[in-house]
Amino acid sequence: MKISNDIIAIEVAEHGAELVSLVKDGREYLWGGDAAYWNRHAPILFPAVGKPYRNELHADGKVYPMKQHGYARDSEFEVVGDGRLRMQAGPLAEGYPFRLGLEVCYRLQGGAVEVTWTVENLDERDAWFQIGAHPGFMLPGYQAGDALHGYIHYYDREGMPVSPVIVSALEDGNRVPLDVPRRIPADMPVGNDTFAGDALMFENGQVAKAVLCDKEGNGVLGVSCRQAEAYGVWAPHKPGCPFVCLEPWCGICDAKGFTGDISARRYIQRLSPKGKYSFSYTIEVYR
Repeated sequence: MKISNDIIAIEVAEHGAELVSLVKDGREYLWGGDAAYWNRHAPILFPAVGKPYRNELHADGKVYPMKQHGYARDSEFEVVGDGRLRMQAGPLAEGYPFRLGLEVCYRLQGGAVEVTWTVENLDERDAWFQIGAHPGFMLPGYQAGDALHGYIHYYDREGMPVSPVIVSALEDGNRVPLDVPRRIPADMPVGNDTFAGDALMFENGQVAKAVLCDKEGNGVLGVSCRQAEAYGVWAPHKPGCPFVCLEPWCGICDAKGFTGDISARRYIQRLSPKGKYSFSYTIEVYR
């Protein structure tokens, strides 16, 4: 599916309803999916954000297998018009305890892409889920030999610069508490070892917007979401990696050792029977 206006053009794949191209003035901003680094572009994280402990979810005394980031990114969707896609595979994924529908809508507004996901509970009982974004963007003017590849600026829900604090690190894909919380500058430089310890996770709604900047500190694009309960920033720690992911989440990976019921997972979302939940984030290209 292709959508364009006078400023930008996007392309969305029916597999995973994934944004696979974002072009302005002939320049591609989205990561191209080279498997040597990461074979995805902007996957939808649903109904799990991050890794459940031991790849298991517990619900009503039963254990269900669930891989990292859930099943939506590997599901087939169909275009239903007006920039909207709906999951083809049906509301119940094998091995998940709840019947959930998912519709994705892409809308262009000037130089911005607004992405809205609507989750519907098709069950006769309360349903639980997480959802999040994972778009990757090319580092502006990337040169492998440079020590500095640009900056990421952070903002809170009021639009004010924020120096977020990291309280957890990742160990085998799960959260472990830091002995000493780590404060990140509001204008964080991005270098070759920024993600040596895996993703940076900003919890407790500290970050609502991250702006990718060039080496002079000029903003290139921003990813904003006032609903974000957590925000991840990540790139593979591989020599020559030319992109970074800016990821607003309503959810987060399990803490190491967590085996509680799904309803007790961190930043879990609850839907009453037949209820709907919408989550929106915006990618804005500045230049």
